[in-house]
Amino acid sequence: MDKITNQRGYPIGAMSRQIGVNIETIRYYERIALMPKPDRTPGGNRQYSHDHLQRLAFIKRSRELGFSIDEIRAMLTMVDQDGVSCGDVHAMTIKHLAAVRQKITHLRKLERALSDMAAECARGDIPDCPIIETLFDA
Repeated sequence: MDKITNQRGYPIGAMSRQIGVNIETIRYYERIALMPKPDRTPGGNRQYSHDHLQRLAFIKRSRELGFSIDEIRAMLTMVDQDGVSCGDVHAMTIKHLAAVRQKITHLRKLERALSDMAAECARGDIPDCPIIETLFDA
């Protein structure tokens, strides 16, 4: 990460650019208490610390891996309480991996169904469309 801090901390825009998270998303994470509220300048502007920056990077990366807000909150709670154990995080990750694999299986079935429907279509100007007929079948 680039050095963007000054003695007052990171303004929200700089933190947004640095981590690649929308400003409104940062505010949302604050509202749902995933991110702690930052200090404010006398003018009322948010000023984030390096810890905020690291936490936001953790949240972003976790979301990219498909972890839910509740799963991220659970991991951060463990970290915040110094109660994080590799075993707990491993168990959570294995559970998440099983859900991802289940989604992949579902998506493969979906891909086959769409591929089969598309293969039956003549793509012409005839009024009967096998795709529409398939979608209307009960």
